[in-house]
Amino acid sequence: MDVLLDSFLSYLAVEKGLSENTLESYGRDLRKFIRFMEETGTGSAGEIRYSHILDYLAQFKDRGFNSTTIVRSIVSIRQFFKYLLMEKLIEEDPAARISTPRMKKGLPGVITLDEVESLLAAPDESTPEGLRDAAMLETLYATGIRVSELIGLKQNDVNFELGFVVVYGKGSKERIVPMGDKARNKLLEYLGTSRPAMLKSREAKALFVTRLGKGMTRQGFWKIIKHHTLKAGIAKKISPHTLRHSFATHLLERGADLRTIQLMLGHADISTTQIYTHVESERLKVIHKKYHPRS
Repeated sequence: MDVLLDSFLSYLAVEKGLSENTLESYGRDLRKFIRFMEETGTGSAGEIRYSHILDYLAQFKDRGFNSTTIVRSIVSIRQFFKYLLMEKLIEEDPAARISTPRMKKGLPGVITLDEVESLLAAPDESTPEGLRDAAMLETLYATGIRVSELIGLKQNDVNFELGFVVVYGKGSKERIVPMGDKARNKLLEYLGTSRPAMLKSREAKALFVTRLGKGMTRQGFWKIIKHHTLKAGIAKKISPHTLRHSFATHLLERGADLRTIQLMLGHADISTTQIYTHVESERLKVIHKKYHPRS
């Protein structure tokens, strides 16, 4: 089954264009499933039945795994067997009757405008690293792009004249996202002084670089945002995704329509974007409770 798994992952990468992180997630989930099947005496995909999959999933509940882990595993297993059936490697799909439990969607964490201003003002722009951090934070909040998209930016992905960035999102799908003057000016400042100072005589394709002359990593930026959150005196836990959520929420609060926000966030389905209507509803309920005389 390991050979079938490798074939499935290649299919997802080549035909579906899924990201490396998504492929790793599928691989991790399915390797656990395969090991379980082998340990219980089911060595080939053709031998696996509906009851075997139920036995595998039952252990998640027994061990107290959260619903996110269970749903992700079910999705991985279902997609794997759909592929095997499509390729005629099995005669019947044993996962066809496995239903995905409904998950209650949690509201994304957001920060207020005042907190955004405090965070953006936190970096010490008199240093090359501080100016870089300021440029990254401004760009992230101005565009709402994912952290992977932010660190993946190249210099020629930014159109300073027209004021937009070209982003390559999930599945290498390209989209154009506008950025405001503040982010544009901060980027120009970074490119003019900070980036050359950190690169010295070296070259790098990445827009945002480190002192070592290499591109910024996800982990590196997580540490940066954590550092500036503490420096700004913000008690909330803030991640790069918090700024993405705040970007969308603040646009919605000021009258932007969901379709426009969907395009900028790069959501394939507008139902994903609709969670921000819940954020706005929660905000309105808080205001009503605070100010209405009979609330």
